[in-house]
Amino acid sequence: MNTQVIIVGAGPVGLTLAVDLGRRGVCCTIIERKPEPEFLPKMERCNARTMEMFRRIGLADKLRAAGLASHVPMDVFVILSMIEPPLLHLTYPSVDAARREGREVNDGTMPLEPYQLISQYTVEPLLKAEAERLQSVSVRYGCEFQAFSQDPAGVTVTMRTDDGGTETLRGLYLVGCDGGGSPVRRQLGIPLRGEGNMLQLRQALFRCDTLYDRLPLQDGPGHGRHYHVADNQATFLIMQDSTRHWTLHAVVDSDEAMKPQFERTIGAPVDYEMLYCGEWRQNLLLADAYRMDRVFLAGDAVHLVIPTGGLGMNTGVGDAFDLSWKLAATLQGWGGPGLLDSYEIERRQVGDRNVGASRYASMGRRKWRSQWRPEIRDATAAGQAARDHLAGVADIEQRKTNEMIGAELGYRYVDSPIIDNIPGGPEHLFRDYQPTTWPGARLPHVWLADGTPVQDHIPTEGYTLLRLRGGHDTGALEAAFRARNVRLTVLDLADDVARSVYGRDLLLLRPDMHVVWRSDAPPADATALCAIATGHRA
Repeated sequence: MNTQVIIVGAGPVGLTLAVDLGRRGVCCTIIERKPEPEFLPKMERCNARTMEMFRRIGLADKLRAAGLASHVPMDVFVILSMIEPPLLHLTYPSVDAARREGREVNDGTMPLEPYQLISQYTVEPLLKAEAERLQSVSVRYGCEFQAFSQDPAGVTVTMRTDDGGTETLRGLYLVGCDGGGSPVRRQLGIPLRGEGNMLQLRQALFRCDTLYDRLPLQDGPGHGRHYHVADNQATFLIMQDSTRHWTLHAVVDSDEAMKPQFERTIGAPVDYEMLYCGEWRQNLLLADAYRMDRVFLAGDAVHLVIPTGGLGMNTGVGDAFDLSWKLAATLQGWGGPGLLDSYEIERRQVGDRNVGASRYASMGRRKWRSQWRPEIRDATAAGQAARDHLAGVADIEQRKTNEMIGAELGYRYVDSPIIDNIPGGPEHLFRDYQPTTWPGARLPHVWLADGTPVQDHIPTEGYTLLRLRGGHDTGALEAAFRARNVRLTVLDLADDVARSVYGRDLLLLRPDMHVVWRSDAPPADATALCAIATGHRA
């Protein structure tokens, strides 16, 4: 056996999985056909939940240091061009401002970590370097996946190396993090279903060193991250984390046409260079399955969304963090079969909901764009009416794209075999987040009286029992975990705010901080609860 886990694809999802597995002592090998990370525009924002997860493995501060400066606002504009007054200006706080707001509110509604604008071409080298620091992780670029075979004892992967040779690699499990065209998924014969090829656009990456520092241009918009052009070509401009690179999306006939499209969008002379141009298609697709025996799928291999809402890479990172601790527990010998069985049950429902959230956001953007009229630039009453009407619709509909906190923080695992499921539960909302400790939910963030967050007190290994009021004898539950040789940390928190937000005296948490069970009294059958939590339910 060469390794324990083979990962195909060194994008943000595959690298995150490798880093978290490596931190847990799991030997893994990640293979990637590219010779090195590419300088290409793809994702450009880690959302709040993703940043909380990266905080758990000590990477949040590194990502922030590498990404957009913390004082820059995240505003969104609807414009005619960058030299004209914006039709709509939606204000969103910088990381600094979001942190201040998060310190002032302590009712569980705020994330511990705000979002971070950081481009994929920045994220991938950072995660690659982290993976390469871990002795248990082997990172192999220039190795193209060809095929795999699996048997009851493991998985064998055949790959082509950069010298043109062929090599085989043997592992206990295989994870395909290899994108929307996933060769691993295709060999499994698992289809993607939904709405495909809804719109075809071009995406170009420009280097323009002076644009950010010159904003606002004339009467145009100021600093922000997204600039949506009110036209009939679906044009929008995205600032990347360096503030020197800009991505333009538009429906045009050729790569070369993206240059005049960029110039029209800016509206003023600027020096620029087009570094890349390519086509992409809008899809809303979900795989029929996330697993087949010893082979798992994660990220774009199983869910393809329209970037509206920022749920693509972020959903994939959630897949990686969910699968990592379950694979580690299984390989360490204490995890029952229900742990790996739960991966598809839990993450596919999140993928399905996030495809729906992306559809909701995309329909909002499509709705305001449909209000474009040819006279929108005219200096006439009709032109002013067209501008006012589009801006009014966009003020409602564009918010659906930028305000997805419910989808980010409020997802809850329903009917999972490793959760003490209770019928009912709060509604799943895209734009609103209501803190809850209903089994399956993420533990809401709360600041303790000493100024530290609850999340930082919860170990990343094993389970945690929060005791928010004294007097409860939890010895039977502790003994049940000891009997299975599973780590259980008992954390006593005599904190009135935490007790008020969490609503129960006792909460059992998984390593990913999702609630397994809650009550105001110790469990009636501690052995059965431990069996559920660790995947040993009969």
